[in-house]
Amino acid sequence: MPHFVVEYSGNLEDKLDFQPLFKALHEYVVGTGHFPIGGVRSRAIRVDHYRVADGREDFALLNLNLKIGHGRSMEIKREVAQNVFSILSDWMEPVTNEHYVQISFELTELDPELKYNKNNIHPLFK
Repeated sequence: MPHFVVEYSGNLEDKLDFQPLFKALHEYVVGTGHFPIGGVRSRAIRVDHYRVADGREDFALLNLNLKIGHGRSMEIKREVAQNVFSILSDWMEPVTNEHYVQISFELTELDPELKYNKNNIHPLFK
């Protein structure tokens, strides 16, 4: 953990370069000292079936969900959420200056009893 999952409407495909966003997000969360680099991962999922507002074809959406493991204080979660949304908003600014886009973000803390994972990358960063 953490996992960054972006869902975006297909009409944004040619307007977005996710690698700079992912780099900024990874550097930020690792830099907080609260997340190990070996667990950070990001992915973007194009959504071709969507409707925004009244259905105009030029309306778009982008949602970022940050999934984190259990155990951080509300203060840390709030600070991380605010800064991640700021990074996202700054990255999207060239697009939102020219197009109508609904941008949303949510930080989700996963239940430690119901989260399972296997990661052999962590030892590479110890």
